[in-house]
Amino acid sequence: MSNGLKPVVFLDRDGTLNVESGYIRNLSDLNLIEGAGEAIRKLNSAGVAAVLVTNQTGAARGYYSEEHIRDLNARLVKLLKEENAYLDDLYYCPHLAEGTVAPYARECDCRKPAPGLVEQAYREHPELDRARSFVVGDKATDVELATNCGAKSILVETGYGKQVVAGEYQWKVTPDFQTDSIVQAVEWILASLK
Repeated sequence: MSNGLKPVVFLDRDGTLNVESGYIRNLSDLNLIEGAGEAIRKLNSAGVAAVLVTNQTGAARGYYSEEHIRDLNARLVKLLKEENAYLDDLYYCPHLAEGTVAPYARECDCRKPAPGLVEQAYREHPELDRARSFVVGDKATDVELATNCGAKSILVETGYGKQVVAGEYQWKVTPDFQTDSIVQAVEWILASLK
């Protein structure tokens, strides 16, 4: 790849890589969206970093422990590995200002659309190329994250994507690209990197 840096795709989790199931209390309820493993494998094969950035407020809301968030992420990694795919790193924000559990009930700079998780990834992975970066997610906050960190935004219609498009969830946004799922999102990313 040019300039020695790796293009990077920052990926939302729920509704983007795994089926949207609300606050997942049973690990077995976290399941990949059809084609997600293959899509991530294509990024891996193309030398494009795949980095998870996800808001996970279950701990702040008192639904489960922060350890459970890590266990859910571990299941995601395991399911991807079964499809010969991997994430280069995983970052999550457990905070929510109106949460009920200290120390998670607070303002932070890592809750999307704030760019804290992306900035942490750039600090910890100097090989990532800001000039060739993308954010893929199913929420308006993912599209705004892309704007806030200078990345191209892709809104997938899995999860809450269709409700965002219809103006029924969060707020309306204008992504750089809108598509059915992570499968077409990755195809668009790889085509635009050529």
